[in-house]
Amino acid sequence: MTISTGDRLPDVTLYTNGAKGPEALASSEFFAGRKVALFAVPGAFTPGCSNTHMPGFVVLADRLLEKVDAIACLAVNDAFVMGAWQKDQNAGSMTMLADGNGDFTNAIGLGQDLSGAGLGLRSQRYAMIVNDGVVEYLGVDSAKGVIEASSAETVLSKL
Repeated sequence: MTISTGDRLPDVTLYTNGAKGPEALASSEFFAGRKVALFAVPGAFTPGCSNTHMPGFVVLADRLLEKVDAIACLAVNDAFVMGAWQKDQNAGSMTMLADGNGDFTNAIGLGQDLSGAGLGLRSQRYAMIVNDGVVEYLGVDSAKGVIEASSAETVLSKL
């Protein structure tokens, strides 16, 4: 079942790429007591994610951070890949959340099987506004290559 507006996010372990490598981070702790703009991508370094989706959040980061406490990017990739992508995209103002096993993605019902393209199980492209662990906005882009409901511009307009 897919998560909906008004639902509380599940408590699962995600990872960030810290100074000494992957660091575990409980999703309940990350989202507790603050407003977060979260966007998820099918994969770091993939064309749509690197050329359009992430750059939109990088460009609008200052404006978003006037309205939220944090911006987070999630993908079913490992913490090393997410850290490298953060550097490549000049995305230092956001938290990169690695969901390497897809636990968070599956718990919220937003996974997709891209095995036919050699990518395995990945996240759908979506964005959320989360307030103290509760979803206030959820925008899922269902068409391949479309970045609309999950774009930085759309998230900013919903704040």
